[in-house]
Amino acid sequence: MATAPKKDDLRSRFEAAAVAAKKTKKRPDNPTLLKLYAYYKQATEGDVKGDRPGGLDFVGGAKHDAWSKLKGMSADDAMTNYVRQVEKLNRE
Repeated sequence: MATAPKKDDLRSRFEAAAVAAKKTKKRPDNPTLLKLYAYYKQATEGDVKGDRPGGLDFVGGAKHDAWSKLKGMSADDAMTNYVRQVEKLNRE
């Protein structure tokens, strides 16, 4: 039976993935960028705060929506998903 990864190990993998995300071979598409943004924000800040940007701030609205979909997800789960997403990008 596998043991759960230590919190320190997850944190270091998350931090390494954050660096690796900026060095992908090709720029991720917008839906992937939104996922990365949302997982990162959920992992580092928790549930989305504040009102959704309105008006012509389409990017801000999309980011807010992506992040709000993760409401209630634990920081550990968000870090794990972020790491998986970056690993997938670096395989492509």
